[in-house]
Amino acid sequence: MNKPYIVGITGGSASGKTLFLEKLLNSFESSQICLISQDNYYKARHLQPIDDKGVHNFDTPHSIDFEQYAEDIRQIQKGKTITRQEYTFNNPNKTPKILSFSPAPVVVVEGIFVLYYPELADLLDLKIFIDAKDYIKLKRRIVRDKVERGYDLDDVLYRYEKHVMPTYEKYIEPFKHDADIIIPNNRSFEKALEVIKTYLKAKTSAKPKIQ
Repeated sequence: MNKPYIVGITGGSASGKTLFLEKLLNSFESSQICLISQDNYYKARHLQPIDDKGVHNFDTPHSIDFEQYAEDIRQIQKGKTITRQEYTFNNPNKTPKILSFSPAPVVVVEGIFVLYYPELADLLDLKIFIDAKDYIKLKRRIVRDKVERGYDLDDVLYRYEKHVMPTYEKYIEPFKHDADIIIPNNRSFEKALEVIKTYLKAKTSAKPKIQ
């Protein structure tokens, strides 16, 4: 059994991780790369922290089941396939799928907190931080949350000011310089993407055996 190469991709909310990941994964065969997203490790809604105005705060490390996330990555490393129910952020228009994650030469671990939790960060062979200016992230967040999660503009702005930015400043940005690669994504990440693709393609061709 070959040991997978674990890549962590992180950055602030709406920094452009999703588009980067889509383009990265589309450059590989499905058997070559596996994506395991932090989004599917949110705790149940009734366990989510609530702020002083009664609003659920999904933008905090306390929202994530890190222990299970790290354990699933360890199981993937051992060559096991794992399953997990998709997390839909209480979107009534979306039916959760049962997701299956199988071992691959490259495993991508993605989420805003993947460098924050030591047991997860220690599993990563390569750490990538995607960066963008705050006003650009806010614009992207407004569009995403309206389309994908059904939040109105007031909701988005409230969460950004009260939840997203305080979390970024406390739990995400301080770990930026733990990354091996920082990718600016104010306009485009194409050149950086080509470098990462070339590097990871080499990792899919020959891997050492698990001891």
